[in-house]
Amino acid sequence: LSSTGFYRTPKIYYDRSLARGRPFYYFAYGAACSEVIVDTLTGEYKMLRSDILHDVGASLNPAIDIGQVEGGFVQGMGWLTMEELVWNDKGKLMTSGPASYKVPAVADMPLDLRVKLVENRARLLERYTLVVDSLERKGGDEALVNELRAYRSSILYEETSLASARALAGSLLEWFTRPDGGIAVLLSLVVAVLAIVAIVFAARLARGGARFWIGRTTTLSKLLQNFIVGALYWIFIVVGLLIVLSAIDVDITPIFALIGGASFILAFAFQDTLGNLASGLMIMINQPFDEGDFIEVGGVAGTVQKVSIVGTTIATPDNKIIVVPNKNVWGNVIVNASASDIRRVDLTFGASYDDPIQTVLETIEGVIAAHPKILSDPEPQVQANELAASSVNYICRPWVRSDDYIEVYWDLTRRVKEAFDKNGLSMPYPQQDINLKGPVPQA
Repeated sequence: LSSTGFYRTPKIYYDRSLARGRPFYYFAYGAACSEVIVDTLTGEYKMLRSDILHDVGASLNPAIDIGQVEGGFVQGMGWLTMEELVWNDKGKLMTSGPASYKVPAVADMPLDLRVKLVENRARLLERYTLVVDSLERKGGDEALVNELRAYRSSILYEETSLASARALAGSLLEWFTRPDGGIAVLLSLVVAVLAIVAIVFAARLARGGARFWIGRTTTLSKLLQNFIVGALYWIFIVVGLLIVLSAIDVDITPIFALIGGASFILAFAFQDTLGNLASGLMIMINQPFDEGDFIEVGGVAGTVQKVSIVGTTIATPDNKIIVVPNKNVWGNVIVNASASDIRRVDLTFGASYDDPIQTVLETIEGVIAAHPKILSDPEPQVQANELAASSVNYICRPWVRSDDYIEVYWDLTRRVKEAFDKNGLSMPYPQQDINLKGPVPQA
């Protein structure tokens, strides 16, 4: 720019509608601001400082581009400001070359020359792409969307096709060092990683707080408590991840579209898993058993360790870990030996037909009365129950705490046998009388 306007290169025009004309070989946009000391008597001046912002597109080599901008600025300064422009009668510029104007020297350069390239071009293209994608999702004109995408693709294609491998490598290296390129991606990754760590940490705190609150203020089973706490934990993490993705300019709309489209297919592919999930929810809601209960289901007996969305984990008395699918648990008869606080121990003892019934009953009752873990209420039952082939069978049915069941069962078996031996009572072996008719054969 000068005090009389700006210079227009002659014979440059282009008719876009006809795709004809003589376009300039290259275009570039930039702006400059200079601080100058001018001698108003002689017209001499000194350039103190110039700040230049120039858009060179996707720079393949910023150092070369900055040098070109500096050279062009100093050359134009000599051409347009150090000599008076002269036109002839036909309007042709006569001072149009080094022979007709003063070539700037090193001393003519600004004392402080600062050149900066526009670095947000890549971000502008990204935003351009987001706008076009948004237009398409909202039902925009298909032809217009295709034209806008073709425009962007042509820019990228031309830049790539005209560049050499070395230039592309330099461009990639430069992209890694740009604030809106590799540095921005690295910062986004760092932010995402830190955010994920913070989300997991916060989710664990929330899980601990929820477990403490639910355990203190509700009477829900441990299984249902664990399920609610686990569900809150994962919901917290999923929502946090979606917020992080949105914060780093990742479009999460396709994620929901993908989930919606795949849900129908996944429902068929995971029928058994969904059945186990539904059965697991029914177990947690109806609470037929809880963690730590001893149950028998589907031919498996043991202590319940946990119930997940697909299976129930049971530890057998010999410490085998068995995972039973939830649908097999809910679809079978469930026997819970730990549901009540007390249980009845059912034992049967056989005594000889020669032993007095009252003596046998008093012996068994004495053993029961001497055991400290047998409850007096409900009252134990001891009765002669069956006249079997080899013995008279007596039932022994005391009540104990559920936790003492197996210990009392074993203790009574041993103590009753010892009491029988002490009192001269016998537990006969199975026997059979054989009667032979007719003469006995001689040996």
